[in-house]
Amino acid sequence: MKQIWPEPADLDDHQLERLYTYRDSDRWLVVNFVSSADGAVEIGGKARQLSCESDQKILQLGSDLADVLLVGATTAMVEGFRGVHPDDTTLERRRRHGLPDVAPTAVVTTGQSLPADAPVITEAATPTIVITCESAPEEMQMAWKEAGAELLIAGVDSVDLAAATESLTDRGLRRIDCEGGPHLFGGLLEAGVVDELRLTVSPMLVSGTHSRIATGNPLEPLNLELASVISEEGAMMTRYLVRD
Repeated sequence: MKQIWPEPADLDDHQLERLYTYRDSDRWLVVNFVSSADGAVEIGGKARQLSCESDQKILQLGSDLADVLLVGATTAMVEGFRGVHPDDTTLERRRRHGLPDVAPTAVVTTGQSLPADAPVITEAATPTIVITCESAPEEMQMAWKEAGAELLIAGVDSVDLAAATESLTDRGLRRIDCEGGPHLFGGLLEAGVVDELRLTVSPMLVSGTHSRIATGNPLEPLNLELASVISEEGAMMTRYLVRD
């Protein structure tokens, strides 16, 4: 891939890995998104239609180097998440960084959008963490546990994302890789816990009435610092640090 900023350079796989390594911090939460050039976040209901090989490589790096993957329940269902199933490349990379072979997936739900037989629970290689609130139906909480998931209760009537990320960090899961969707991103911004945005701009125009990458309550604008820009196949892979 070709780095455009801060310095023009051709990046090999090792340089790309160094660029996308998580910051050494008590907690570092990264949000990944891909959008079309006109701002659409899905085609036919799925983000994957906007993605390309280089974007998938970046997404894989985020997953490979993370302690935990964070995803909204609706996104997990629509995109068919099955948890992490590492290949040889992932295993080599994680072992080289001193990480467990498999990063767990944490799914955020209030209880209505995540059935107990969801593939992200039943097909995961390591127990999925279901992040929910006290008001989630008791029968659903029991069904998730019986299906093999671990429960993390944060909040009463809705999920308290600040408390949830703190609980993940307390478990030693401090490198958090969020893979959507827009409502979860909006909630994380409102909670003030986002450290980095990794945004791929796909060379497509799709028009329509698609949602934006973050959806939720209006916020005072957050200032971002551009950290890097790389390009391949006409796509632009950008990294921004949240400075507020």
